[in-house]
Amino acid sequence: MTRTLLASALFAFAGAAMAAPVSYTIDPAHTYAGYSVNHLGLSKQSGLFTKVGGTVVVDESAKSGKVDVTIDAASLQTFLADRDAHLKGPEFFNVEKFPTLTFQSDKVVFHGSKPAEVQGKLTLLGVTRPVTLKLVNVNKAKNPMSGKETWGANATTRIKRSEFGMKAFLPAISDEVDLGIALEAVAQ
Repeated sequence: MTRTLLASALFAFAGAAMAAPVSYTIDPAHTYAGYSVNHLGLSKQSGLFTKVGGTVVVDESAKSGKVDVTIDAASLQTFLADRDAHLKGPEFFNVEKFPTLTFQSDKVVFHGSKPAEVQGKLTLLGVTRPVTLKLVNVNKAKNPMSGKETWGANATTRIKRSEFGMKAFLPAISDEVDLGIALEAVAQ
């Protein structure tokens, strides 16, 4: 009887541990967001946001998760100071009035054993709209530097900037903007 109770308790504990959601903190040293947009029909121009934070929760047993990302709009870099100042101004990202961009989701879609897309809401310039991020290069491993479990992925989507109120220089600068994020998140 004691063996049965002990075995049952161990089995229940192991099952609960496997089924528990795990929280991860976004690693700011290995995460950045970016965009690219067609400029005058001539080339794709791009920029990076270098300050990204937030959390990711993954429940591998339930094949579900949550994502909460905050991007510091003032961290935008295009590597040209005058263009950076213009893009941070009122015609584009208006960083004084809207200091952050956010993406929040409580729906992570798995294909097999890995997350494949994240359905959520992007807030840009105070406007919140549904967005689906497609995930590629999704991996989980023990980080050899920290020894901690870490998820990594690259996520992409395409938005129409005018739907968020960013209408400057349309259509010379394309309405369609490709967004991406390279993300690593470390177990808490």
